[in-house]
Amino acid sequence: MPHIVIKMYPGTSEEDKVKLAQAVTQQVTEFTGKPEMAVSVDIVEVAEELWMEEVYDKEINPNRERLYKKPGY
Repeated sequence: MPHIVIKMYPGTSEEDKVKLAQAVTQQVTEFTGKPEMAVSVDIVEVAEELWMEEVYDKEINPNRERLYKKPGY
């Protein structure tokens, strides 16, 4: 606890994904007080042409009211 899933377009290097996961983990541990070993981060690549159908329509739009950060599109 907690488990964070980041969905993004392909193209980010593995090195940058590791850095992103480390940065997110650091922030989560600071805000939640949970130890680093309790945090897990998954990065899922979604092709740009599938984004609206697979992510926006299924995960973002139906849950807009509970999103703490909403997209601007």
